[in-house]
This record gives sequence, structure tokens and C-alpha cells, in this order.
Amino acid sequence: MAMATRVFLLLLLVLISSPSPSFSLYEDQVGLMDWHQQYIGKVKHAVFHTQKAGRKRVVVSTEENVIASLDLRRGDIFWRHVLGPNDAVDEIDIALGKYVITLSSEGSILRAWNLPDGQMVWESFLQGPKPSKSLLSVSANLKIDKDNVIFVFGKGCLHAVSSIDGEVLWKKDFADESLEVQQIIHPLGSDMIYAVGFVGLSQLDAYQINVRNGEVLKHRSAAFPGGFCGEVSLVSSDTLVALDATRSSLISISFLDGEISLQQTHISNLVGDSFGMAVMLPSKLSGMLMIKIDNYMVFVRVADEGKLEVAEKINDAAAAVSDALALSEGQQAFGLVEHGGNKIHLTVKLVNDWNGDLLKESIRMDHQRGCVHKIFINSYIRTDRSHGFRALIVMEDHSLLLLQQGEIVWSREDGLASIIDVTASELPVEKEGVSVAKVEHNLFEWLKGHLLKLKGTLMLASPEDMIAIQGMRLKSSEKSKMTRDHNGFRKLLIVLTRAGKLFALHTGDGRVVWSVLLHSLHNSEACAYPTGLNVYQWQVPHHHAMDENPSVLVVGRCGLGSDAPGVLSFVDTYTGKELDSLFLTHSIERIIPLSFTDSREQRLHLIIDTDHHAHLYPRTPEAIGIFQHELPNIYWYSVEAENGIIRGHALKSNCILQEGDEYCFDTRDLWSIVFPSESEKILATVTRKLNEVVHTQAKVITDQDVMYKYVSKNLLFVATVAPKATGEIGSVTPEESWLVVYLIDTVTGRIIYRMTHHGTQGPVHAVFSENWVVYHYFNLRAHRYEMSVVEIYDQSRADNKDVWKLVLGKHNLTSPVSSYSRPEVITKSQFYFFTHSVKAMAVTSTAKGITSKQLLIGTIGDQVLALDKRYLDPRRTINPSQSEREEGIIPLTDSLPIIPQSSQEAMFGGVVLGSESHNMNPEHLLQNLLPDFYQGHLAKHAPEGILGLGALKPVLVNSSYVTHNLKVEGLRGIVTAPAKLESTTLVFAYGVDLFFTRIAPSRTYDLLTDDFSYALLLITIVALVAAIFVTWILSERKELQEKWR
Repeated sequence: MAMATRVFLLLLLVLISSPSPSFSLYEDQVGLMDWHQQYIGKVKHAVFHTQKAGRKRVVVSTEENVIASLDLRRGDIFWRHVLGPNDAVDEIDIALGKYVITLSSEGSILRAWNLPDGQMVWESFLQGPKPSKSLLSVSANLKIDKDNVIFVFGKGCLHAVSSIDGEVLWKKDFADESLEVQQIIHPLGSDMIYAVGFVGLSQLDAYQINVRNGEVLKHRSAAFPGGFCGEVSLVSSDTLVALDATRSSLISISFLDGEISLQQTHISNLVGDSFGMAVMLPSKLSGMLMIKIDNYMVFVRVADEGKLEVAEKINDAAAAVSDALALSEGQQAFGLVEHGGNKIHLTVKLVNDWNGDLLKESIRMDHQRGCVHKIFINSYIRTDRSHGFRALIVMEDHSLLLLQQGEIVWSREDGLASIIDVTASELPVEKEGVSVAKVEHNLFEWLKGHLLKLKGTLMLASPEDMIAIQGMRLKSSEKSKMTRDHNGFRKLLIVLTRAGKLFALHTGDGRVVWSVLLHSLHNSEACAYPTGLNVYQWQVPHHHAMDENPSVLVVGRCGLGSDAPGVLSFVDTYTGKELDSLFLTHSIERIIPLSFTDSREQRLHLIIDTDHHAHLYPRTPEAIGIFQHELPNIYWYSVEAENGIIRGHALKSNCILQEGDEYCFDTRDLWSIVFPSESEKILATVTRKLNEVVHTQAKVITDQDVMYKYVSKNLLFVATVAPKATGEIGSVTPEESWLVVYLIDTVTGRIIYRMTHHGTQGPVHAVFSENWVVYHYFNLRAHRYEMSVVEIYDQSRADNKDVWKLVLGKHNLTSPVSSYSRPEVITKSQFYFFTHSVKAMAVTSTAKGITSKQLLIGTIGDQVLALDKRYLDPRRTINPSQSEREEGIIPLTDSLPIIPQSSQEAMFGGVVLGSESHNMNPEHLLQNLLPDFYQGHLAKHAPEGILGLGALKPVLVNSSYVTHNLKVEGLRGIVTAPAKLESTTLVFAYGVDLFFTRIAPSRTYDLLTDDFSYALLLITIVALVAAIFVTWILSERKELQEKWR
């Protein structure tokens, strides 16, 4: 018997330690369930590099702090670097024909990157006494020596930096002179550099400096009684034009040989009577500047002796002009884009000859891209030795396009790098009725596909067949169909970008189904400085109203401040059509989606303005009738982080000051919590998701006991820190820093739970789900990050701890619960060390809430980690009992394990058995990994060897990077949505990049895998039926023979 038991246990251990199906991806599965898209953001600067043979590229910097090299032929990314959020790129250029020079962080960091592969060559940190304008000047000289100098002005200082190794050759500090440098001018081939700027509002200073040692050769000043507004344009190597303080005059400033002369010209003398304020537009055109007056763009030419004259006046304030492009000796050209209907008109002109058009083209443009914001031009030599031109344009929706020969060569939807909100929407239901030809075609493809899969299973497939199998998987029509699937994997991701454009992305392959640049969020007289805020589900028709298309509500603001008037836009999620828009007379401080809908399935929303009035939408009699019935049950809270106050609110009556508006309601304060400003400052607040589904309130634990979760949508998690600890990590000592967390009932203002973590600091990231909250912070004493978990249980139902009462329904789960009664709760908490800094946190969500939870953690490395909630169970102990092991409780460790990417591990008594254990002898495996258990328990009960292994239950725990080896650069948020299959969660991570996948926290227990061989199953069934039939015949024959005997 002992021998048989030993053999059985050995086989069991071998099966456990052998490679088993896991959540890792094989090479041929990449792209089947996930997709990854790379973007760069809205382009600010662009420099072309097309002189040499080989790859022609354009180097760009963007508003998302990205530096990238793009292929001019296709728009693909050769290389890119995403800088930090506080490392904005100020200027870029190319030095020596092989280095990309970038100036960032307000002129304090200068870097050189290798042009072909993007590797950093050198980096220089430029210090200075005060913030100032950032300027970069790179010499056009290609001679490689120390004399090839880069000039940088930033932080109030002028630096000369070697382009070879980044060494700072000399430094000139202008802080003592109170000079605000506006331009750095280095004439080509000259040994002098000019620094020109303002001292105060009415004095102009010019410094002539030796480029070799930084010595000031000349310093001249000139005063202008009218004063300057600060806007300057450089029109030549010795001439500037500035706008006066009243914006009514242009002042030509000449500083030839260091001597300054001023000449004033009234704008009315140039363009006649004007009604608006003049604005000088940034430009780098030789001998010319641009000003904007009302809806006109005026080109002003600087003639001899500083005389100004109008070259052209364009009735298109949204026109875009490029910098000057050198064509030949003394000849420069520039590009001009004007808008006309559904076309844009591109013109390339010579700077010194306005009437000489080198190029004139009209290109049809999608009106959903908006106006052209920027244009960069480049020239090439045609076969007839004439100049051809290509134009890189940046559109209003942040997209990037390359135009050449009147066509759009390629385009990039880089607006998707600036997503601000996401919501998921269902696809339409597939209509019944399919043609016979389509059925026959699908049947043929189905048979062909399964034949190929069968050949692959039997290892008879040729390399061409394997390629065909992979192609069929990647191009599966089921994946990218525009209808719902029975598993709920196919959905639309409705994303709102910073440009005010709404995109619908298909979850199957990430393609853009439709996009719309919202008219309501377009910069116009009706809405100045529009800002998109959020996207909400507005109308979600169910099966009894399937003739209605679902729609979303886009909330925005017309202005920069929080008290600016709001704007609402309603968009059809199937077509992308903007159904309606409302320009509100009140502001928007908070939007509260209510839990009830009208007869058209439109969800009611309550908008709170800065005057603490509540406004109901939709504004219909039916909606107000429903709302009036539910009015006493509506509560909400507000957080004043700067003042350290949290308030609870309820509705009172219709607005007194707005008579006749039955959709406006006054509010009243119910409670308030004031945190002491000298000891606590609000850092983070988190609540549960409104649409979260909780399967059961009861939790069955060991010994058939039952604990009841304290589940409330009114709970608010608040984290406060010491005022000194609001800075960077390490800026305070552990004695001066602490973190206090609260759980507050937002109906009554009652504090349910409070915990102080001494010697800790933010930033704090938290996620709230069901009855638990997990938060992440930094421990200054241990010099490590920590994650804490708090679980809340309801003690008022202590009499219902019998699991049989729960099964038979003899419990009081349906008894009324009031927030005004003091809750009898108990809390369980635990903290663990965590190795990563965190950018974002989310939790998986499923259709019924049955599947176990996983935390989705966006790490500082821009990857998404899935961590099983069982690791964060506060009931974990060092030595769990047998019943606790059976429940699945993992033995306690001081840190949370990070399992390597795409792997699965088994745990025995808290010891992780990784993939390296697969090839080890089972007895040696236990002896090495569990020496105490091997020498104690086994030596006592099984001297012959592994006998007591059956008492040790293995626990398989999944924890891996859902992004695999990919990065979501600039990660800002993680969104989860449930599929129809209970086992599966859809995950969307966004930043500069986008990543989508689906994960199964408890494995796909309700779905066959994609590589399941139906053909092999069919063959097996047929073989079994044949075997049964043959066996039956043989049995009948044998029986007949027996009877004849």
C-alpha cells in the first residue's frame, strides 16, 4: 500500500511540475487577442534630413514630450524617445549632419542623439539662476571640431556648448543685468554672436559677444517711451521688429555693429483702419514678418533702412505659414496653406518675390480633421533639375500628414496619443438572413481552415501551410466584424482626445471605425478655448428598443477656468454623427450619472455648477417626473483639496434665482469634514465604479463560516499626507512625514475607518472594489514602496454565519439597510512591500462579478502588471491552517511577488515552484525547496520517501505582465470592461501608445481555447463510434458462436 501511495504521489508531483497550459503567449498567438499601437502626439517642431542617399526622414518633437524620427516614404517610426512629463522639448535641430540636438526642461537640458538609430550621444545639464525663455542656435557649419559650437539661452544664462561631446565651453549670466533675452543671432561665418532682449518694459539692450570665449565686446541700450509688449520677430541677421505696448505700432530695431536704432510705424498706416488688437505671429522668414488683425493675416516686408510695407493681406486668420527654406545662394522659399471649403490650398512662394509661385496645389481634405495648425516644407530635385516640394502639415485634430504632388502620401492619427477619457459601447446586433453564396463561401473557408489545422496538429503541414494558418488567425473575420459576438469580445471603444475629437476603435484589431471632430468643441466665437472633459453613456437601448442606436454624452467647457460655461454634445456610437449639441449658460463642476432612465433608455444626468446649483438632463417632462420621485434619495459629495474640506450635499428645491427653470435645483450642505491644514493635506480620493457588479455579499470562509461584505456605493476613500510631504520622494525625513487614510460614508459624513502610516509619503494610487480598497505609497523608513489592503465586513449580520442558512435562503440579506444607522463593521488590513513605482491602478470587472479579481497596475516602466487579489488578502498568515490552505489562502510574505513575464508558478506552502523546476527530480525538488517540510513532516510520517505529499495542496497563482514585453509609453490610464463571458475582462491601457487585450483572472473556464482542434475532436468521435460499431459486431458474432456451441 505504501509503495502504491508513493508512486501515486510521485506521479502527482510530476504532473504539477510539468509544463502546463498557462497564460503565456506562443509566438503564433501574438496579435490574436491583443493589439498595440504607437503614436507620437501633436508635432511642435520638425527638421527634415534628406541630403544624403539612403533613408529620408523627418525628426519631430511633440506636445507629448516625444522625440521621433519618421520615415518620409510611409510615416513609420524609425525610432523615438518619450521624455518625462516635466521634460518638455523647447527646440530641436540637426548638427554636423548626424546628431539630433534637443533642448528641453526650459532650457536646462541639452542632448545629442545619433540620427540613424536614436542612441543618446551626450547630455549636458545647463544651470542658471532664474526661469527664462529658451533659445537654441545650431551652426550650419558641418566641420567636425571644437569650434563647432551650439549656443543655448536658458535659465537666464547664455551657454556655448561643444557639438562633439557636450562640454560647456563658456557661460554668460544675464541675471544681474535683468535682461530678458528674446533672440540670439549668430551670423554665418562670424566670430560674434548677438544677444538682444528687453530690460523692463521700455528698454532694449544688445550685447555683442565673442563666440570663442564669451567676452562681451559691445553693449548698447535704447529706450522706447511707448514700451514694448514683448512680442518680437527676427527678420534678418541685424534687424528685429517688435510690437509696442498698445499693439498699435511696429518698431523696427537695427543693431548693426552693435549700434541700436529704432523706427516706429503705425499699423493703421499699413493696413488702414483696424478694429482688433494686433498679434505678432511667430515666423522665421527673411525680411518679412506676420501680424494677425481680426480675421486677417498680414504679411509685412522690411525694406531698406527699416521701412515697413504690406506684401499681402489674407482673409484667412487660420492660414498656416512655414519657416523659410533655403533653396540656393540668397534664395529662400516658404509654404502657405489656406482653407477653402473641403479643400486646402498649398502655395510655395519665394520670400523676396511674392508674385512668384513655385508651387500651387489644392488637396481635398476630410473636414473632420479641422484646420491646418502648422506646416513644414522640404524641397527635392526632380529629374528635370527643378525644385519639387513636400509639405508636412499638422491638423487641428493633431493628425500628421505628408503632402506631395497634390496627394496625401501618408497620414498618422497622432491625436490618439492624447486621450482624456474612454467608455465602451456595444456593436449592433447581426441581422438575420444571409445569402446562399455567402453561406457556401463561409462553409468552404471553414472546411479549408480546419483541414489546415488538422495538418498542423498531425505535424504534416508544410511551411506554406503554417504561414496560411497564421494568416487565417490574424485575418479572422470573426475578430473584426462590425456586429456583436456571443462572447462579448467585440466592442467599440469611444475615446475623447485633447483636440476635441471623438474616435471609435474596434476592440478586434484597433482600427478606427469612425472619427468626428466635435463642432461644439471647435474653437469659435461661440466657444473660445474649448476643453473636453469626459464621455458618458447617454442612451443604451435594450432588446425591446433595438431600433434606436446607442449614443454617448461628451461634456466640455468653453473657457480655461472651472467657472467657464459648459457644452454638451450627443453622438451616435454606430455612425459617429453628432446628433445635437447644447451650449450651456452655467458652468460644469461635476457630472453625476444617475441610475435611472426614461422610456427612450436615456440615462438621467445631474450636472453641478460652481454656484452649487444642480441641473437635470435630459430636459424633458418625463425626466423631471422620474427625477422628482427619486429626489429624496440623491446625495453626493465635493472635495476642496486646497482647503482640506469634504462636504456632503443633497437637493433642496427648484432654483430661487432662476424662476421658470424647473430643471434647476438648489442644494444644501448635509455635513462637512475639515482636515487640519497644519497636519494633513488631501492627496487622493477614490470611490467604487458606479457600474460594478457584486455577485454575492456573503463570503464563505474556513469551518463553513460566513462573513458578510460591507458593500456600499456611498463609501469614499481619502488619503491625506503631512503638508511637508507633498513634494518629491525623499524631500522630508520620516519623522516629518505621515500618511492618513479614511473611509467615509458620503451620505452621513461618518468616518468608518482611519489608519495612520508614520514615516510614509505619496504619491498615493488607490483602487476601490466591492468591500476592499488597495492603495500604494512610499515608505521612507524602509526606502521601499508599499501596498496596503483594507477589507470591511458587516457585523450586524453576525447571527447569519451558518452557510446552510445561506444555501436555504434563511437569512436577512433582504432586510433594509440605512446609512443613517451606525454600521457595525470590522476591518481587516495588511501591508506588503512592492518593488515598483505606480502610474495607474485599476481592477478587473466581469459581467456577474463571480470571477476572482485581479489588480491591474501600471508600472513606472509603462507596463501593465496583473496581480491576483489573493496576494492582497489581509487574512494571510505565515503558517495557514489546513482549512485555510483548502480555501486558497497563500502563506504570508513581506513582499508581493512579481512573477516573470508570461509565466505561471505553483506554490507549495508559500514556496514558488517556477519553470526551472520542471526538469528536476520530484524528491530532490521537495528536498531543495522545502527542507523543513521534507526533514520534518516526511521524515516523521514517511521514512521511505515522499509519502505525506497529499496533505500539501498546491495553489496555482497567476500574476504576469498583460502587456508582455511591450510598453505603453507615457501610460496615463487603464480601463476595464466586462465581456459577456463571465471569465473574461477586456483591458485597455492608454498613454502615448494604446494597448488592448482580454484576460481571464480565473482562466477561461467557460470557453474553449482558440487553438482547440475541432477536427481532432470530430475524428475522435468518429473513431469511437466506429470502435463501438466494430466491437458490437464482434460481440454479436462471439455470442452467436457461443450459442452454436
